Amino acid sequence: MRRRGLIQVYTGDGKGKTTAAVGLACRALGQGLAVCYLYFHKDPERWEYGEHRSLEKLGVDVIGFAKKHPHFYKDVPREEVRKECLAGLEFINKVYREGRYDILILDEINISLSRGFLREEEVLEILDRKPDDLELILTGREAAPKIIEKADLVSEIEKIKHPYDLGVQSRKGIEY
Repeated sequence: MRRRGLIQVYTGDGKGKTTAAVGLACRALGQGLAVCYLYFHKDPERWEYGEHRSLEKLGVDVIGFAKKHPHFYKDVPREEVRKECLAGLEFINKVYREGRYDILILDEINISLSRGFLREEEVLEILDRKPDDLELILTGREAAPKIIEKADLVSEIEKIKHPYDLGVQSRKGIEY
């Protein structure tokens, strides 16, 4: 009997959305499941994300799209970011067709939607087309209400207190 895959969303303004998805990936790997981790709006050449290296060492396919977000790179045209996000959607459809994975993580895809690089109907179509046995994880702040409605599990991570508020910068090995 094949297992049923659900749609999970980790959202909110608190720290830990990506960390929760990475933890799920580690748990899945320990049970022999195949994991693919797609990320949006993260530049590993600039920030050296420790989770990417760890996942790759564990055998996870880690693939990035729209790495240069206009918030950090003022010279990157929005149209270029949208084009790269659409390439991410094309890749998701390829993952669906190939059926090689049990878990697909779409890290920060909610940002792609909330910042207007993807349209709500495009992301909803991805959710609608999800293979029945694939677990799909979406992370990022400001998950759209229709995405939340469509999901089977939604965790909102609320910031109560954060060192950033006191001027503490991102720390290697802790925040990235």
